[in-house]
Amino acid sequence: MNRSASGKWWLYAILSVAVVIVSAPFVWMVVGSLKTTSELRRSPPTWLPENATLDNYSQLFSRLDFGTYFFNSTVVAVVVTVGNLLFCSMLGYALAMLDFPGKKALFGVVMATLLIPGVVTFVPLFVLVANAGLVDTLPGLMLPFLAAPFGVFLMRQFILGLPRDLLDAGRVDGAGELRIFARIFLPLCGPALATLGILTFLGSWNNFLWPLVVAQTEQTYTLPVALALYSKGQNATNYGLLLAGATVVVVPVLLVFLAFQRRVIEGIATTGIK
Repeated sequence: MNRSASGKWWLYAILSVAVVIVSAPFVWMVVGSLKTTSELRRSPPTWLPENATLDNYSQLFSRLDFGTYFFNSTVVAVVVTVGNLLFCSMLGYALAMLDFPGKKALFGVVMATLLIPGVVTFVPLFVLVANAGLVDTLPGLMLPFLAAPFGVFLMRQFILGLPRDLLDAGRVDGAGELRIFARIFLPLCGPALATLGILTFLGSWNNFLWPLVVAQTEQTYTLPVALALYSKGQNATNYGLLLAGATVVVVPVLLVFLAFQRRVIEGIATTGIK
């Protein structure tokens, strides 16, 4: 009993330290958003604000066209997430359950694409978008990311763990492939879809480099781009405004994760297990 209690004490201590390390930057972000610029630049820094103020938030909503940027970020993140849920699940189903010529080669291409860093394909992707006339448009921000190789791999691995007898039973009943996918397999993919959805939404919502290059006017800026550009003054960066904006950007992602956390954990735990 003593060894067991001692082992649990060390485990709790390590987990407590890990929680502090992970949460400290977020706590500093929220606390810093309530400080004045002079207090943020003070050395040594203060942990708690001496005179808490909401001026950074009022400045955020008054100076910036916050509604437009928030709308752009929401539309891009939602469309990219829905596209990945639909197309990746369809591709994953085909690679897991259907037999067709070139199936292994196609999956090999998906895996090879997954291994290639996104920076390598950044310039060719921008050239394709520019030639299609989609620069400085919301479709240009969304279309290149509607089907990610990681999502295809994730859905394939999860669907492989589902009984293949369901496919045979659906065919015996006379159902077509699309109906089998939509009525039988898709409802069973809830955990994997939730995992893919939260990861895709998080990546799209926080995406900075691609919108920075493609969005060239204020009407197509997303929140991360707008905050990065407008938090810089003539002489220095307005850290209070930047921290307030970062806090606002984090809130939707946090709410989505809290709403689907059980499904996400279940999907990560069961994906790939047969």
